[in-house]
Amino acid sequence: MTLTFKKIEDIVTEAKQAAANEARAYVDQWTKTTGGNQYGEPMYCGFAWTNIYSYNGKNIDGRTKVGKLLKQAGVRQDYTGAFQIYNPSGWVGQSMDVKEAGARAAAEVFKKHGFDAYMGSRAD
Repeated sequence: MTLTFKKIEDIVTEAKQAAANEARAYVDQWTKTTGGNQYGEPMYCGFAWTNIYSYNGKNIDGRTKVGKLLKQAGVRQDYTGAFQIYNPSGWVGQSMDVKEAGARAAAEVFKKHGFDAYMGSRAD
């Protein structure tokens, strides 16, 4: 499959939607099994993101066609050069658990489309 800006844009949108859905499902399941708390989410604070490294076995950098398309679609490179979607779920709470669930879901969408992508996180 030849990637176009539209295709990349659609994949990014699909990944963010999957991340948002998974974050919500995670919180709903957590609330159901634990009874929840006054914050409405698990209390382990932190950050999560999805890093994208390659497409069809070829590394991506800012000079490649795929890298340029990712940039055009608003995906930024982190300090290591990996393409990164920070908090792809858009979760506004502080729970790292919820953000990780979303970032994993986003990575799975990219993998489904031939990318090598993984969730990353850091405690606050």
